[in-house]
Amino acid sequence: MSHGEVLGFEEYVRTRQDALLRSARRLVPDPVDAQDLLQTALARTYGRWDGIADKSLADAYLRRVMINTRTEWWRARKLEEVPTEQLPDASVDDATEQHADRALLMDVLKVLAPKQRSVVVLRHWEQMSTEETAAALGMSTGTVKSTLHRALARLRQELENRDIDARALDRRARSGVRGDGRGQGREQERCAA
Repeated sequence: MSHGEVLGFEEYVRTRQDALLRSARRLVPDPVDAQDLLQTALARTYGRWDGIADKSLADAYLRRVMINTRTEWWRARKLEEVPTEQLPDASVDDATEQHADRALLMDVLKVLAPKQRSVVVLRHWEQMSTEETAAALGMSTGTVKSTLHRALARLRQELENRDIDARALDRRARSGVRGDGRGQGREQERCAA
């Protein structure tokens, strides 16, 4: 590698390290492991830096290296179980609500147009700036802002509609009213006759 390519890689790492570390943190829960993951991925990428013709795709390349490295680590892990005579009384955090919220969010995102969904994911999930999102999607920053505004308004409206529908179903269930508006008592009277 020439001296200019080394500087190019070093400059890339200096400017993108925070975003890359955030990506690593999404892949592994421990902050120290995330730093190790990023460092390993950077070391692997350094040897192939001159092979990346389009440097604007370097983030995607590095994220793929991090995913592959994390998978290698997961496969190589050693599970160490320590038998004990007595189980600890520690409570286990139930992540059911988090999974339900995430499932709801993924479902609600489906109501957005692909362009709106892309803007929301890049701005809020990937935590890109407005300018980075605009560059990634090939649009102006104003378009990103207006698209994001409309998309978030649509998401709010969809969540409100679902909440209203859920409350209406709950009221019907508690009052014994079926979905068609007739009471269950009337239906039971007909069956008895």
